Amino acid sequence: MKCFVTGSNSIFPFFIFIFFIISNQVSISAENTVNMVEGLFYLDETPVSVEITEGKISKIIRKDRLDDPANEKIYIAPGLIDNQVNGYAGVSFSFGGSDLSVEGVRKATRALWKDGVTAYLPTLTTNSHEILLKNFGIMSQAINDPEISGSIPGFHLEGPFISPIDGYRGAHPQKWVRSPNWEEFLELNRASGNNILLVTLAPETEGALEFIRNCRKNGIVVALGHHNGSPEIIKQAIDEGAALATHLGNGCANSINRHLNPLWPQLADDRLSISIICDGFHLRPEEIQVFYKAKGNDRTIIVSDVTHFAAMPPGIYKGKEGETIELTTDGMLRYPEQNVLYGSASPITKGVGHIMKVTGCSLAEAVQMASTNTARLYGLDDRGEIEPGKRADLVLFSIENYVLQIKKTIVAGKVVYEAEN
Repeated sequence: MKCFVTGSNSIFPFFIFIFFIISNQVSISAENTVNMVEGLFYLDETPVSVEITEGKISKIIRKDRLDDPANEKIYIAPGLIDNQVNGYAGVSFSFGGSDLSVEGVRKATRALWKDGVTAYLPTLTTNSHEILLKNFGIMSQAINDPEISGSIPGFHLEGPFISPIDGYRGAHPQKWVRSPNWEEFLELNRASGNNILLVTLAPETEGALEFIRNCRKNGIVVALGHHNGSPEIIKQAIDEGAALATHLGNGCANSINRHLNPLWPQLADDRLSISIICDGFHLRPEEIQVFYKAKGNDRTIIVSDVTHFAAMPPGIYKGKEGETIELTTDGMLRYPEQNVLYGSASPITKGVGHIMKVTGCSLAEAVQMASTNTARLYGLDDRGEIEPGKRADLVLFSIENYVLQIKKTIVAGKVVYEAEN
C-alpha cells in the first residue's frame, strides 16, 4: 500500500525454528505440527480449508460446506501482530531492577499466543541509558530463542526522545526524557542485536529531524508520539520519512488549542499512518470514528499498548514506585489516587471487536488493521495475510457480541495454543 514506508529487510535476523518441549501450558513438538485447518475465511466468511506444508501455507481450498459442523462458527485469520507491547502476564520489558529474563519473555509470549498474537514488538520505554542497554541485551537473547518461535521480529523504542512537557510526556518519567542522540541510539541498537524496528519520538525536540533522516537511511521506521509538534514541524518530520503516529489521541495534553494542536496535521497528511488503542478506555467512540474516517483501514493500525498487568487477574497491585494500581473486572487499569488510566491491560483482540462495534467496519477490515498493515509497515512479507507461500501464522476464533474467543493459535505451522473444549 502506498501509505506505508517499508523498512529494509536486511535488519531482520534469519529465524531458525528448532522446537523443544516448553511449559505445561504449551508443548511444541512434532505432535503440534498441523497440516490443515478449516473454518470461515476471514475475508468473506465463506467455508475454506487451509493446507500447511513445512510451516507455510500451501493451499487455500474453497468449500461448499465444512467437514466438521463444529467449525461452522469458527473463523480463520492471519495471526495478530501487535506493534506495541510494554509487557504481559506480569513480565515488564521496561522496568529497571526488574526480573526480566529470557524465560520471562517466553512466559509473555506464551500468554500472547493465548490471545491470538503470533508476532509482536516488545516495547521499551523511557528510562536510563544503562537500563535500556541491559534490557535490550536480554531481549536480543530472546529474539532468536527457539521456544519463542520467531514471534518477535524486532523491537519498538518509545522514548526517551519525547516531549518533557506534562501531558504530552504521559507516564514516561521526566528525569529520563532527553533529546534525540544518534550515537546513543546506535549503542542501544547494537545491544538489541540491531533489531530495533521502530522509534517513537517528538519531532519538535532538538536534533529530531536529523535523527529521523538517519533512521530512514538505516531502514528503521519512525513514529511521532508524545509530542506537541506544530503543523510545520510535523510536515517536516513526514518529509524526512516519519511514517506513523503512535497511539494517536493519547500521549497528548488534556487541554489543547482547538485550532493549533498536534492532532489535525497528523490526521490531515495522507502519508502518515496512525496507531490507536481500541480498548474502550483510551479513546471515546467518537474519536475512533473520526480517526477511522480520516485514515481508513489502509492507514490505521490497532495496537494494545499493554503493560505487564495484562493477562493478570483483577485486583489491587503496586506500581514500580509503590503506587496503588487497580485492575478492574472489565479490564480497566487505573490509578485511583489521581483517578486516571495507568496504561492498558486489554489484548489486541479486544481492539478488533471494539473497532468493529464503534465504526461498523467488517471483520476483514479489522483484521487488516490488527495484522496485515503492521506486517507491511515493517516489510514482514512472510506474514499478515493468508496466501500460499506465507508463513502459517494463523488464529482460529469465534466472535459473539464483538468479543473474540481464541480457539487455536498456530505459529509457523505449529499449534502453540489450543483452548480446552
